[in-house]
Amino acid sequence: MNTQITQNSNAYKTDAQFPQTTGADEIDLRELFSVIWQGKWLIVAITTVFAIGAVIFAIKQPNIYKSEALLAPASEEQSGGLSALASQFGGLASLAGVNLGGKGGTDKTQLAIEVLKSRQFTSDFIQRHNILADLMAAEKWDRDLGKLIYNPELYNEQTNTWVREVKAPFKAEPSMQEAYKAFSKIIALNKDKETAMVTISIEHLSPTVAQQWASWLVQDINKVMKERDVAEANRSSEFLNKQIALTNVADIKTILYKLVEEQAKTIMFAEVRDEYVFKTIDPALVPEEKAKPKRALICVLGTLLGGMLGVMFVLVRYFMRKEQNLEFRT
Repeated sequence: MNTQITQNSNAYKTDAQFPQTTGADEIDLRELFSVIWQGKWLIVAITTVFAIGAVIFAIKQPNIYKSEALLAPASEEQSGGLSALASQFGGLASLAGVNLGGKGGTDKTQLAIEVLKSRQFTSDFIQRHNILADLMAAEKWDRDLGKLIYNPELYNEQTNTWVREVKAPFKAEPSMQEAYKAFSKIIALNKDKETAMVTISIEHLSPTVAQQWASWLVQDINKVMKERDVAEANRSSEFLNKQIALTNVADIKTILYKLVEEQAKTIMFAEVRDEYVFKTIDPALVPEEKAKPKRALICVLGTLLGGMLGVMFVLVRYFMRKEQNLEFRT
């Protein structure tokens, strides 16, 4: 008798510690479907509202056009002589600030890409081509007139003045820091690791502006890199000529003359070639079709989001009411 009482007591403790799952704690799929079916009109209403909102949002989004140019790294035809001198006179050349193209040097193509991304180049590009208004104030593209329409709250086209209202430290006319941030969002630079081909793309409201800016970028980066190398070669030649005048050792003079000759070749090579760093394989064209927005996708996603939120709202409302009823009964 005592043994039976002890067993019953242990069983009671076990049940108290590990209560059995009751039907009230389980999720019945039939119940869920029933709840969803009962709230079907609310779900339809929410889905419809989201679908209409997605359509309106998609329609209001302006067309964005994308123009891109495919570039190949220009071959460095003058590198042969410099490479031959690098192994013999690398130390002296480094003292003179002359880059002979030895191992460990900076990849000129990658350097050009980093220059393209720099704040200085972007600021100079915007100011050189006077495109600040097209970048910061353009509102839409009038295809019939073939011109940009500017936001009158930002820019007065008639007087060519900025009228936007901003708080300090910003001014009515956007700064180059603001312009750089805006420009960084519309430009894309991609380098293929296998072929070393570089793609420059520009997105804009105007297809002609996108094509023009992409073309200007290729021209300007070639020009900037050429000017940098020519300036460096001129400074190196000036230094080497001074060293020639100061030394009386014939062998050193011979070495210095060879270095000066190579710098002269660098200058000549740069002056006779416009496509200094990048050769254009496929030039930028005026796009005929928009790149974005994907209006159909926006509508579909908006409708799906509305449907899911509608179902969640119906289920949450049902279970909250169910929980309240259980608490009230208790």
